Amino acid sequence: MFAGLPELGISNGEDLKETLTNCTEPLKAIDQFQMENGILLPTLQSALPFLDLHGTPRLEFHQSVFDELRDKLMERVATIAEGKEEDRYGKLEELLEKSFPLVKMPSIQPVVMQVLKHLPKVPEKKLKLVMADKELYKVCAVEVKRQIWQDNQALFGDEVSPLLKQYIVEKEAALFSSDLSILHNFFSPSPKTRRQGEVVLKLTQMIGKNVKLYDMVLQFLRTLFLRTRNVHYCTLRAELLMSLHDLDISEICTVDPCHKFTWCLDACIREKFVDGKRARELQGFLDGVKKGQEQVLGDLSMILCDPFACNTLVLSIMRNLQELLSQDALPRDSPDLMLLLRMLSLGQGAWDMIDSQVFKEPRLDLEVVTRFLPAMMSVVVDDHTFIVEQKLPSEEKSSLTYPTTLPDAFNRFLQENRVACEMGLYYVLHIAKLRNKNALQRLLPALVETYNDMAFGDIFLHLLTGHLTLLSDEFGSEDFCSVVFDGFLLTSFSSKENVHRHTLRMLVHLHHKVLPSYMETLMKTLEPPKQSSEPVKELYTQLTEKLEAQKKSPPPPEETPSLDLGLHPVTVPTTASTPTTPI
Repeated sequence: MFAGLPELGISNGEDLKETLTNCTEPLKAIDQFQMENGILLPTLQSALPFLDLHGTPRLEFHQSVFDELRDKLMERVATIAEGKEEDRYGKLEELLEKSFPLVKMPSIQPVVMQVLKHLPKVPEKKLKLVMADKELYKVCAVEVKRQIWQDNQALFGDEVSPLLKQYIVEKEAALFSSDLSILHNFFSPSPKTRRQGEVVLKLTQMIGKNVKLYDMVLQFLRTLFLRTRNVHYCTLRAELLMSLHDLDISEICTVDPCHKFTWCLDACIREKFVDGKRARELQGFLDGVKKGQEQVLGDLSMILCDPFACNTLVLSIMRNLQELLSQDALPRDSPDLMLLLRMLSLGQGAWDMIDSQVFKEPRLDLEVVTRFLPAMMSVVVDDHTFIVEQKLPSEEKSSLTYPTTLPDAFNRFLQENRVACEMGLYYVLHIAKLRNKNALQRLLPALVETYNDMAFGDIFLHLLTGHLTLLSDEFGSEDFCSVVFDGFLLTSFSSKENVHRHTLRMLVHLHHKVLPSYMETLMKTLEPPKQSSEPVKELYTQLTEKLEAQKKSPPPPEETPSLDLGLHPVTVPTTASTPTTPI
């Protein structure tokens, strides 16, 4: 406990033991030891007997004096470090030399740690001693750890790894949240709110102003993104940079070539829309990538691959298309639309670019603009024509029936083109938001086969299940249930557990709206096999319990709470040509 005192010429317990063993008069020896090792203040000696009269133990007195002096010394260390003196760090290094032998003494350790914390460059020898001792490493300040980490990537990786895992777990938990709503979904939190998350704040603190550590974290994120294809690592890449931006860490922001692009995109994500002015700014950054600096495209593509960025881009594309439709203009004639598609394409190609290390913008297949978008717009026109037809007086109506098939180009691009597929999926969400049952029944079966099974990804299913709450009353119809479940969700639930889980999530909320005979069949189909994960089994149990409770006390129809309560103040467009509000 008192290791290190002899090195500084201060007696410890062993010295007292030796003195008492070899002396002939123990009381005198104790007095002598107290005189030599007590507080060397002549006027204090005559005052100490007063403490004895008050029954105050000497230990208590010495301890209180010691604590007071230690606090004063720690304050003085901070004052010296913050001062302007040229030799301030020399003084602290001198103090470190004197105090470091006592670093294992619990009472002195805080002083040593305070000195280490305030030294911008701790002597290498001391850093190695701290790193080699688990206990010392654990208690030293993050400022000291940064100096250790910057030359020990593996150790830094061990510290960062649990945080990165926690981040992914939190994102996935949000996608499988028990809340099912169009108003409060995965994309609802603002960028600033997301940056207040525990992991982002901890990583920001660990990095501080250290560019080397920041680069290491970015390298970890790139490696994990390559290994797992998990797009949440792209979100963290952008959140981390913007968190450092919020703190004005110019040492890092000025050297990250993606800073201004990310800052501009962050403002668009906040608004869930890329306006003309910001679109031109973003284009300027992309066009400004100089020859020899193409590697920056890898990082820019990762930032655009962030689901929050992708969500903003596709919502902006949808809004743009609706404006073009109302103006009878062609998609290829809109520079804003072409830029949005360019950025979406760059984001969608992030994994391929980083994997191949070929830093070149992917070419956008022009047929997406000349074939797919017109096919998608024809679906909008079909729908609009049918709605207008229904409003005509009976004598003017033709025998027009609602189309059930989709243009071949629409289906083909959904299956073969990543960018087209993303737009097709968001168009389905847009249709669900308009509560357009006919169009939804026409579109959903086409999603069984999409590029890379994108329609069965967690983000889309999370959004779709939330949007379907707007059509909750339609689940009383067998035709509608058949399209949603048999025609789409149940086509892959047995091979994709996430689909099974999202289907159960939705039914926990909508079970009382589903046709009872259909619900019975669904329960048999959705019963989890033994090898299913716990969350699936828990959701199925939860659903079973809700159905049992419903059988015992079915709520009167008029008192059944509407699932879209709170949504009525939101104006819902009734025609497909009305501009989309953010999904």
